Amino acid sequence: MSNKTITVIGSINMDLVTSTNRVPNMGETVLGESFHTIPGGKGANQAVAAAKLGAVTTMIGCVGDDAFGQELVKHLQNQGVNTDYVKPVTHRSTGIASITLSDGDNNIIVVPGANYQVTPDIVSSYEEVISKSDILLLQLEIPIESVERAVELAKKHQVMVILNPAPIQALSKSLLQKVDYITPNEHEQQFLLESEEWSDSERKEMLKKCIITMGAKGVKFYRDGERNIPSFKVETVDTTGAGDSFNGALAFALSNGEQLEEACRFANAVAALSVTKLGAQSGMPTLKEVQTFLQKQQRDE
Repeated sequence: MSNKTITVIGSINMDLVTSTNRVPNMGETVLGESFHTIPGGKGANQAVAAAKLGAVTTMIGCVGDDAFGQELVKHLQNQGVNTDYVKPVTHRSTGIASITLSDGDNNIIVVPGANYQVTPDIVSSYEEVISKSDILLLQLEIPIESVERAVELAKKHQVMVILNPAPIQALSKSLLQKVDYITPNEHEQQFLLESEEWSDSERKEMLKKCIITMGAKGVKFYRDGERNIPSFKVETVDTTGAGDSFNGALAFALSNGEQLEEACRFANAVAALSVTKLGAQSGMPTLKEVQTFLQKQQRDE
């Protein structure tokens, strides 16, 4: 596969993960079991997934002028992501997700911080970067106006756009009609298409853009009827970042000219491998690991 350029505009967070036997009641203090800081944010996760596969990957985003910001930028660089367009801002802290793990479940508080400083003006200032991309990959952890501006610029320069509509929110018809591929899960797909303003023909056109992720049930999309690409059975350790792994891998495969069915199968393999290790970014595989995994699957079929 030849190297193509993927530009990711999105969030860069530090995940603050606390494990405890019991979540405290209001006003109560309990002792926790462990604490970890783990690089995260949907934008950064997807950039790392693409870069580890070998794509020339550029990240556009904002971090705070603080220790977490410096650490996250260095981490992205170590993963092979170009951070020339990650802007430190002085008046906001780096985005964080405070995650409490207990009894196999989690509670999460996200503070967007500097991620919400990725303004339409900042996006516009990087028009040249966007114009030279093969694929632009977007999510919804930065202001929606900035996502809309990024899509406008990509379409102006005939750049393919993949939109991962998470965390889900109401999106304009014009935005959805401009993107090339949308990668919702089943809940997100229903939310996007249940609006009464869609005609039947428009809804059908929208479905053709949807690549719907279904976890262990695989992926489905619509080309001459419904097509299902099954997932791979693996020993699951940590599902964090599986969707982001899928999106980064899908962008990588499509940028290299793979047909949609094969691109989805490849992305399923990357997502499967990502859940076999702890941590979102640390579990993301290299291209060699994916190729070895797929060869083994073929032998076992």
